[in-house]
Amino acid sequence: MNDLFSQTPSPRPQTTADVPVPAPRRAPPRATEPAGYSAADIEVLEGLEPVRRRPGMYIGGTDDTAFHHLASEIIDNAMDEVVAGHATTIEVSLAPDNWLTVRDNGRGIPVDEHPKFPGLSALEVIFTTLHSGGKFSDKAYATAGGLHGVGSSVVNALSERLEVEVARDRALWRIVYARGKAEAPLTKVGAINNRRGTTLRFRPDAEIFGAQHFSPARLYRFCRAKAFLHRGVTIVWRCDASLLRGRNDIPETAELHFPGGLRDSLTDELGEAPALLGELWAGEAELPRGPNNAANGRVEWAIAWLESGESALSAYCNTIPTPLGGTHETGFRNALLRGLRAWGEQRNQARRSNAITAEDLLGCIAAKLSVFIREPQFQGQTKEKLTSPEAARLVETALRDRFDHWLAGHPAQADGLLAFVIERAEDRLRRREAKDTPRKSATNRLRLPGKLVDCTRSNTAETEIFLVEGDSAGGSAKQARSRETQAILPLRGKILNVASASTEKLRQNQELRDLVEALGCGVGERFDLSRLRYGRVIIMTDADVDGAHIASLLMTFFYRELPELIRAGHLYLARPPLYRLTQGAKTVYAMDDADRERRLKRDFKPGAKVETSRFKGLGEMPPDDLKRTTMDPKQRTLLKVCIPPEQRAETSTLVESLMGRKPELRFQFIQDHARQVEELDV
Repeated sequence: MNDLFSQTPSPRPQTTADVPVPAPRRAPPRATEPAGYSAADIEVLEGLEPVRRRPGMYIGGTDDTAFHHLASEIIDNAMDEVVAGHATTIEVSLAPDNWLTVRDNGRGIPVDEHPKFPGLSALEVIFTTLHSGGKFSDKAYATAGGLHGVGSSVVNALSERLEVEVARDRALWRIVYARGKAEAPLTKVGAINNRRGTTLRFRPDAEIFGAQHFSPARLYRFCRAKAFLHRGVTIVWRCDASLLRGRNDIPETAELHFPGGLRDSLTDELGEAPALLGELWAGEAELPRGPNNAANGRVEWAIAWLESGESALSAYCNTIPTPLGGTHETGFRNALLRGLRAWGEQRNQARRSNAITAEDLLGCIAAKLSVFIREPQFQGQTKEKLTSPEAARLVETALRDRFDHWLAGHPAQADGLLAFVIERAEDRLRRREAKDTPRKSATNRLRLPGKLVDCTRSNTAETEIFLVEGDSAGGSAKQARSRETQAILPLRGKILNVASASTEKLRQNQELRDLVEALGCGVGERFDLSRLRYGRVIIMTDADVDGAHIASLLMTFFYRELPELIRAGHLYLARPPLYRLTQGAKTVYAMDDADRERRLKRDFKPGAKVETSRFKGLGEMPPDDLKRTTMDPKQRTLLKVCIPPEQRAETSTLVESLMGRKPELRFQFIQDHARQVEELDV
């Protein structure tokens, strides 16, 4: 309890003489007020003075980004006229001394008197009053980029000089501002019949921005991006030659018009980069309508999934770039993820497709997304992030429907995409689950992994490792190899089938651990292709059914656990012969029974006595024969293991059917292909 509420009771009453006279109580000391601090010290900034005093509150600062934001505000205003359907052309001209001119052929800013500001035209209100403009309601613009009402006025406030010309109702009007203040009222210059729209010419104030200058490259790229975002606009670019300083990538003049919209933009950016599906998926759609069937805008997209490289998603709202993303990106992501998962369920791969996340799907994507919505909400005046809550639902609904139709209409491409993304998801899960301890490179250990016999040369591009079955085959291979460039790793019989084994069994398997350690590149989250110790990884097994089975198990291991080696072209199959045919000093080799019959007819005379030897395995093959037929780079034949993009879905299904955990899938495969078997070599 507070002391105020826990005092002890007073004793019996005392006489007046007994009661001591209390000392006078002193008031607690007061905080000393600042000298001279009164209502007169409260400063009220009027008009555009707050912008000049604190530009960071309106454009984020005075750095290079904020400096160029002035240009984007004016160009965005012109683009709003285009998006609203009132303009078709925008001219952007950069002249020496930081003069930038933006002209459109739209309706022209209204010049009649504003009803709330007697004596001032609407144009003067727009350029001198914060939070004024025609975009707060949908009367003038159904969709627009600038909705804060401070763009034009802020540019005016932060410009040393700003000139506005409006061609409207067959008359030309003009007004000039210096640091936000009009030099004279709006003036009617005269009649004009062949022109309409707004022309704005300004130069940023060096008192605020210092010696910064507009970048021709940055402005040109900005204009080019705007032209891509609205396929109906033509942006005419002009730049004084003295500002380019010999740069060949930025033209002095250009007419930017792209009928393909975002498709053209993404195609231009990708160049020759191969797309996973062979082509882009692009389109546009209306957003779901609101109450009373009111239009909510539209969405446009262009998407390419790439085999490799960094992902990139560029999103825009009402032609405004949103580098920090926002709710429209959320709808985009949800539409693609849920659509692909649903496709996986239709293809009887629900378990595998449900493991897909947005990271798996978008981690290899190159995409453009553009939405046009009513009254968008942005994070801050710089509009780097869209925060309109309804945008996520609208974009997801519109895009999901088109994505579902595209998947159903292109089943082969859809299956290829599904297989590719499932592979990424399973690789991500393996990386997360992998808990293999850090291992030193085999060359830095006193004991080599397993029974590895290493080569002496250290240049990865010149070396190769042979994976062979058992000590006997390993012994022959060691004698047949080139000690400088060829390493040998014998494996004990059939390795673990990783497609049906648990993660724990995989982690505990010593043979596979030795194999990964010998390769040196790690696995899972520790994988690093640059640490691979051999340029070629060669599976070399017996030329019989057992050898083919072991080779299949090894390829399954690489496909599931080290797919990067296959994609990078490092995995090969050796082709040892099954027969040796000899007549006198002549010796030829045959790969199988059919090849033996063909060579007997082609390489020997009819009726000649030919000695035929069948190799029981690599361990029984003399080292000279093994070297000559299988290991000598000058004479051997290697098969590179690769998976073409168009066969990715088929490969995934085949591996799951033949090597996976469901025996009924293998049984079904045998039933479907039994009639194709003509002869069994037993």
